[in-house]
Formats: sequence, structure tokens, C-alpha cells
Amino acid sequence: MKYRTIGSDPATRREVSVLALGAMLFGSRTDEKTSFALLDRYVEAGGNFIDTSDNYAFWTDAGQGGQSEELLGRWRRDRGVGDEIVIATKLGARPLAPGTGYVDNAEGLSAKAIRESAERSRERLGVERLDLLYAHIEDRTVPARETVEGFAELVAEGTVGLLGVSNHAVWRVERARALAAAAGLPRYEVLQYHHSLLRPRTDVPGDLWADGTLGATTAELLSYLEAEPDLTLVAYSPLLKGGYVRPDALPSDYDHPGTPARLKVLGEVARETGATVNQVVLAWQSGGRFPIVPLAGVSSLAQLEENLAAVELELTGEQRLRLDAAH
Repeated sequence: MKYRTIGSDPATRREVSVLALGAMLFGSRTDEKTSFALLDRYVEAGGNFIDTSDNYAFWTDAGQGGQSEELLGRWRRDRGVGDEIVIATKLGARPLAPGTGYVDNAEGLSAKAIRESAERSRERLGVERLDLLYAHIEDRTVPARETVEGFAELVAEGTVGLLGVSNHAVWRVERARALAAAAGLPRYEVLQYHHSLLRPRTDVPGDLWADGTLGATTAELLSYLEAEPDLTLVAYSPLLKGGYVRPDALPSDYDHPGTPARLKVLGEVARETGATVNQVVLAWQSGGRFPIVPLAGVSSLAQLEENLAAVELELTGEQRLRLDAAH
């Protein structure tokens, strides 16, 4: 396994594996026995960066979520796991009532919601401190300063380590970071957005966000990463839910001329390296000029083993240039 540092403060920064494990469906669609086996193998291989959220997976039973955090808590207790494993979770998008969702009835990012939601996550996970806590989605009903101060209070109390943000407009991320810096408060240091080799159109509605942009890593976001070297991007859905092996299943926002062009070069590089297309995508992400940690969910040991093998795959500079240039 290989590792990289996230965070800049010596008191909270962590060394994490370059491949993060997504636990979104653990405890719901992925049963406990399988989930435990996947977690055990990931840790055995040197993985130490696990991702969840307080609302995972509310859509599987029309509930409010929490199954993933609860399963991770049981696994931690059963295996005697301590702070050597970095567990990241998110808040802000948990439905306030069963049968609702984050679009119409989310917990939000008020200071009260942040405190109460973080406490519930700590209880479910069975931890004294949340290693990395994200603002999951935007809450434009709450002043940015209130959200910044709400997260900062938890860091000051020692119940939260690093702060992150997901699925926010770049200008809102920068506004929050600027407010925090001016007040001497901890800033968001980890960004979690959808990112992969194939790029969705951002001028049409996507699967997740109505305007097609807020969940996606845009050119603007990459430019922001380049300008702020203390930031790390955690890239969710890097393998497009199997889209690289089943291109016909890609969402409609990938239906544009750049998709077949990139798939063609991807196939060529896979043949040159003897790797699978999925492994090339993960290696392209984790070894690029931006600090990116691919976050991949799995439902079988075979999928996990394929992903783990990508950690050792080294692409040449020429191969990277071809992948980047295809459009």
C-alpha cells in the first residue's frame, strides 16, 4: 500500500492509504458478513481510509440512514480497531424524517444540526473523535459563518479532527475557507467530489444535481486545487458504478463525443500495461499532479482485489499525457 498526508496541522493531519474504501452500502445492500470480510481484507492490504455518511443508505429502506456507520461501529468493536484506521463521515444530508430526502428535508448545516449530527455519528461509530468530518451538501439557508463556527467548535473540543466539504460550489468553499482563515479557525482541507477519467457534461442536468455541476469535479475545481496545495481531493465514484466495463450503462450526461475518444485511449493503455481499465483509471487518479485519493465502493472481494492491485500500477508520463489529452 502507498500513503499520502491529508491536512496541514500536525495535531490533526493523517497518513491515509492512496485508495479509500467506500462503505456506503455496508449494512444495507451489502450484508454484514460480506461487509466485515471486505473491511478485513482492505485493512490486511494496508488500507486505512474508510468513507461513510450519517445518511447512508436511507434510500434502501425509505428511512433516515445510519446503517453504514452502525455497521462500522460493530466492526470496530468486534475487531478491536483503534485510531490506526481513519474513518471519514459526513453530515448535512440526512433526511429529518423517514420517507423524505436530502432535497426537501435535510438536516442542514446550522450550528445546532452540526453538533447534534456529529454526536450521533460518534455514537454509531463508537469513537471519541471523528477523524474527518465533511459538510455533505450545501445549505444556503444558513449563513456560512455559522457553519464555519459550528464545525470549529467541535474541532476545538477535540471531537472532530479534520474538516472537509463535498458537493459545494467552488465559490462557497472558498468563502467558507476565507471566513475561517480570517477568524483563525480550522478550514476545510479535504474536498470530496465526483471525479473520473470520463467527464460528464455540465451544461445539462445530471443524475445527482439539477444543474449538473455541484457534484462534479469541474475545470474550475481542478484549478482551485492547483492554487491551494494544502487541499486534497477525495474522488467518489471513480469507476462510474461499472461504467467502464459496461459503457452502455453510462448515464445520459456522458453521451458526448469525448466519451468514446477517452474510452479508446483507456483501452489502449490497459492493453499496454496488462491492467484492467478500472485499474488504469484508479492509477491515473492517484498518481497525477493533483493530490487525489480515489474512493471506490465494492460489493465483492474480487472487486476489492482488482482495486488494490491498481495501487502498484505505474503509468508512464506519455500514457498520462494521452489519457489527459483525449477528448
